[in-house]
Amino acid sequence: MINVAVQGLGFVGCAMSVAIASRTDTKGQPLFNVIGVDLPTKSGQKKIHDLNNGIFPFRNNDKKLSIELGKAVERGNLTATDDKNVYSDVSIIIVSINCDLVIQDEEQKIDLDSFSKSISEIAHRIVEETLVIIESTVPPGTCEKIVYPIFENSFKRRKLNIQKFYLAHSYERVTPGSKYLDSIVNYWRVFSGINDTSGHKCATFLSKVINTSDYPLTRLENTTASETGKLLENSYRAVNIAFIDEWSRFAEDVGIDLYEILQAISLRPTHSNIRQPGFGVGGYCPTKDPLFAKIAAKDLLRLNGHQFPFSTRSVETNKKMPFGTLEKIKNYFEGDLEGRKLLVMGITYKPDIGDTRFSPSEIFFRQAILLGAEVDCYDPMIEYWDELQIDLDSNLPKASDYDAVIFAVAHKEFANIAIEKWLVGNKTLIFDANNVLTENQVREIKKYKLNYQSVGRG
Repeated sequence: MINVAVQGLGFVGCAMSVAIASRTDTKGQPLFNVIGVDLPTKSGQKKIHDLNNGIFPFRNNDKKLSIELGKAVERGNLTATDDKNVYSDVSIIIVSINCDLVIQDEEQKIDLDSFSKSISEIAHRIVEETLVIIESTVPPGTCEKIVYPIFENSFKRRKLNIQKFYLAHSYERVTPGSKYLDSIVNYWRVFSGINDTSGHKCATFLSKVINTSDYPLTRLENTTASETGKLLENSYRAVNIAFIDEWSRFAEDVGIDLYEILQAISLRPTHSNIRQPGFGVGGYCPTKDPLFAKIAAKDLLRLNGHQFPFSTRSVETNKKMPFGTLEKIKNYFEGDLEGRKLLVMGITYKPDIGDTRFSPSEIFFRQAILLGAEVDCYDPMIEYWDELQIDLDSNLPKASDYDAVIFAVAHKEFANIAIEKWLVGNKTLIFDANNVLTENQVREIKKYKLNYQSVGRG
């Protein structure tokens, strides 16, 4: 078996570890021995403990992922640790760590110092003939100008041959949810090497992990192109969502159903991926990636004149979207939320996952509290909200206890709520902020003449 280490056991690193460990030969024997590496912190130790016991650290509804994790742990070809010295015992290292935005001198900067420190931990320990694949979302130029020089300097001090070090970039497209594992092993991948040999070795490895017969690899000219690809993908999505927001407000004022219109438009092949109105944009990538190129152009690539106005504006627009929902609820209560009890249905950033990072619900929650409202939250995927340090009730609350119920995330469980039992007879405002309710549920709401409003519908 080939020894592989995965640095960083977050939502991507954990899934990547399982994906690699799940690959077997024609005789059913594992191709890789995988070691996941995380920090010796409380959260890091929990993830390490969970993986070593066959438990995926993050709540999700992908049964295939859980099954493959169990198999790998039982076979013994997937373990987790906080011991960085394992980097010297492997042939391939996948870097799956965060590269965050921070505020320095009242300006947004990319925290390359922390990222570089993590890379150095690898560079000081690896041996010759090791392939390092950067899977993290990083600014254009990072592999060439930050990562490779770290290894060059380390190899020089350690009297190793830098020609026997291989570096590549291959960005992930991991999608937590019902197809968590398939978003790795049955999905397209883009990659590039710092040189031809590195690119070839990366392609050989990825071809053993990914079903390249149905999802062929795409090799770009250099690592900067691959780094740019990830940022452009997420920026495109963020701009598309922000673009729809202004049309949503228009539809509400005119009295038309924008969802119905968009469904008709999406039948046109060139417009099939048009976005829909919603509650806001969350998650780790879309909330920051559109800003990376602008900052990298100035700070890393030393280029002038690249302001990326559309990408920058999209982040600002999307961040304000939850305020639109809150304003409508405030207007419903004649401009005063003081003492009003609100129930937010869903706090994750997307349906059927356990990830609350940069969730629009957090923005809504904090602002509603400032306006004097009492806010409770219910989410079938979350028991404890890390960002706000609050426990969530595991049972669906009574709608009658609230002045307004805001459906923010389209968890599958919400589609099964019996409207006639849960809401009928209440004066509660039902606000669908993200097209969560099914057509049948909306018909029930209208049938019983309940108080109902929606984003994107007049």
